[in-house]
Amino acid sequence: MNPNDIRTSSDPDLAGSYAAMLRAAHSAEDLAIKTNTSIIVGMDGKEVRLTAQDLIKMREQEKTFAAALRAVRVT
Repeated sequence: MNPNDIRTSSDPDLAGSYAAMLRAAHSAEDLAIKTNTSIIVGMDGKEVRLTAQDLIKMREQEKTFAAALRAVRVT
């Protein structure tokens, strides 16, 4: 496995694929929430089942964190 960050590739298609994978992951999460189903993801080398409720909680935490970062930048 190549340890280099794919986003720094000189190939624009390869570098752009990182953003595409993030969009695909977000779409999978959206669908899981919409259909109240779980998804399986890899975390720390292990397979983890995330329920729709888990995904909703994670998104709420991300919003809270983003708001806190904006508040820090303003002050």
